[in-house]
Amino acid sequence: MIGAPVIVGALLLLHQARASSVPLGSVGFRKLGVVHVEGIIYEAASVVKQLQQLREDNMIAGVLMRIDSPGGGTAPSQEIYDAVWKYRECGKPLIVSMGNVAASGGYYIACPARRIFADAGTLTGSIGVIMTVPLYKELAKKVGIEMRTFKAGDYKDLANPYRTISPQEHRMIQGLLEDTHDRFIDDVAKARFLEREALLPVADGRIFTGRQALKAKLIDTLGSYEAALAYLRTITGLGPAARIINKKETGKRIREWFTSEMMHVFPHIYRVFAPLGMQSLAVFE
Repeated sequence: MIGAPVIVGALLLLHQARASSVPLGSVGFRKLGVVHVEGIIYEAASVVKQLQQLREDNMIAGVLMRIDSPGGGTAPSQEIYDAVWKYRECGKPLIVSMGNVAASGGYYIACPARRIFADAGTLTGSIGVIMTVPLYKELAKKVGIEMRTFKAGDYKDLANPYRTISPQEHRMIQGLLEDTHDRFIDDVAKARFLEREALLPVADGRIFTGRQALKAKLIDTLGSYEAALAYLRTITGLGPAARIINKKETGKRIREWFTSEMMHVFPHIYRVFAPLGMQSLAVFE
């Protein structure tokens, strides 16, 4: 009961700080966000949601996106690219740190970042599109399997692995890939402020090391995750003590978060709660 007014007051202050356009750094609320994109990009919803939350959260001063991905689906990569672009337009910095690999879709989603960091040995680039269709025709014959296809629409079984595609079908598939590749090139050129013609020589699907990518202007800086984080801290003015928030893990650490904010707003609160046996709260400062 003794602490109830303090808790209510803290909650009201937090609500006002979120809704206000007044800079929050003066009351120690501002933080940095981190988003991890790892493995093959099968879906975009999780990353897009995190970026949206970080974009709309006035307490977040900037975001570090760590990418360690060889790429994946075209559509989810485009959705994440768009979400990164929206974050860029909100005025807060988003910095990318590349891990072992950030190629194809992994490079695509990095492009709209304010600055891209990669290690010298990072594999990146691979600005290209690929589609593979297995052909089981001869294998099916050997094991005595015959596939019968019923369809409505001449090209409904365009990628049927039990028959050879026709020259016209080959041209159709190639057209799909070239259209997607053109979009890929256009988006990279737009995000990286490069002329399309200047990008074409390195947009043929080849991969680059971090050092090669720097020369090709596909990235901005050679540096580790810690170097990228230090840069983000510097340009946001938060310094090395800035806390890092991962929206996917926020629920797991709600007690630590709430206590930390209370300590910043009401430094004397520890003295209030100490008699109640809660001295351990101090470790969250």
